[in-house]
Amino acid sequence: MVAIRDTTESSGTSCSLKPTKLPRGEVVSVDGVAIPHHAIAREVQNHPAAKPVDAWKAAARALVVRELLLQEARRRAIQPVVMSDEDGRRETADEAVIRQLVEQEVTTPEPDEATCSRYYEQNRQRFRSSDLYAVRHILFAAPPTDEAARTSARLRAEAVIADVAASPGSFAAYAETQSACPSRAMGGNLGQISRGQTVPEFEAALSSAPVGTVCPTPIETRYGLHVVLVEQRIEGQQLPFSVAHARIAEWLAEKARHTAIHQYITMLADRATITGIEFTSH
Repeated sequence: MVAIRDTTESSGTSCSLKPTKLPRGEVVSVDGVAIPHHAIAREVQNHPAAKPVDAWKAAARALVVRELLLQEARRRAIQPVVMSDEDGRRETADEAVIRQLVEQEVTTPEPDEATCSRYYEQNRQRFRSSDLYAVRHILFAAPPTDEAARTSARLRAEAVIADVAASPGSFAAYAETQSACPSRAMGGNLGQISRGQTVPEFEAALSSAPVGTVCPTPIETRYGLHVVLVEQRIEGQQLPFSVAHARIAEWLAEKARHTAIHQYITMLADRATITGIEFTSH
């Protein structure tokens, strides 16, 4: 089933629909059909935003898009053929005619193999499994804004690095007695970690850290200073194009579909009379 809400958010195209300031007292309408204030208020829950006015604008825009599509479906005399998904959930009649309208009016070509191959070559890193690291660390906690605490933590970390470099077997003992991380109970052992499991600054430092010996300098993060020992690094593997092809084709087709739907809605908006909220295309 095709679910059409506000497709103006993520189309990836340079053409966008932008609402201007929406006064609550002004009637929102599409070609003379008013969208009730209470309907917009009910729709707000589907559009979380930092400010209530932004959620209100997004809700009003979504309902304008819906009304544009419904009016066009009626103009084309589309009769709803209601479908259900694999979980037994049924479309409403309005959802059905919107889906049928989009299926009838919006067509996008399937990406060919050359296009998929070109995307693969330009984005090879996306199709590589993450490196795995077996890591131990000792955290000397210090808030980012406390310069004195950061300096003290750095000095303590550097002293431990010097001691561990001279006596590698002492790492676990230092972790148990000095680390501010709960991993101290396991000698500083963080287990096996990969991309996205730690803060970016810690993750970035791991890629250049030596394996089997303590890092010669502390790693600084938002939490403080870390003494780090990478015990093992397992290099990620490149996924071959033959395996990635289907995933790339699906993603490119979906992106093209969103762009085409966005352009179709822009066309409908350009020839409609919309009040209460202004749509502009550029």
